[in-house]
Amino acid sequence: MLLQVRDLDVRYGAVHALDHVSLEVNEGEIVTLIGANGAGKSTTLRTISGLVRAGAGEIVFDGQPIHRLPSHRVAGLGISHVPEGRKPFANLNVSENLKLGAYRLKGRGQMASSMERVFQSFPRLRERLGQPAGTLSGGELQMLAMGRGLMSQPRLLMLDEPSMGLSPILVEEVFAIIREINQAGTTILLVEQNAHMALSVASRAYVLETGRITLFGPARELEQDPRVKAAYLGG
Repeated sequence: MLLQVRDLDVRYGAVHALDHVSLEVNEGEIVTLIGANGAGKSTTLRTISGLVRAGAGEIVFDGQPIHRLPSHRVAGLGISHVPEGRKPFANLNVSENLKLGAYRLKGRGQMASSMERVFQSFPRLRERLGQPAGTLSGGELQMLAMGRGLMSQPRLLMLDEPSMGLSPILVEEVFAIIREINQAGTTILLVEQNAHMALSVASRAYVLETGRITLFGPARELEQDPRVKAAYLGG
């Protein structure tokens, strides 16, 4: 078991954002967390990465409790978080943005190797290396955000809404890349509103509703669940 989340409880003032949320991610899996806006999906990722502090519960990564660690220590253990909204450093070029993701690496050799791996997944970024990130298209910005997340050679890559705002063709492209990244050996925890695409790439899935896990199981089974179909798959 690579990641175990046990009974997480998070409040924002009077708002109960997460209510005893538990989930597991095995090494080599894609696990997806689906649910409506405001269900607590992004809060779950932010709590795992140390950006939000849980009031109760436990997070264990590769056998080590991490729920009391600051976010930079969590990242240093091999958890990379690609947040919703992409958020590049717009005044820096593509190369500089990618290098900012390589904080765990030591030496130019590791940097070059990691950069080459990113280019294998995102060849368009090689063509844009000297271009300011603020001038990229929406699809290119998503590729840059994911590439920056991969630069640290993470053991767990957490993706928050990678398809948001993209055209259907680009959504297909991004999810094909997610599959490739996973097949190359990176474990992925995916938060995604496009439940159809998320369930198509994941091995297991959790449904989050108003801060609580209401359903979980193999992704193929949840795809056929009438409750999931009615709420998230349009029938």
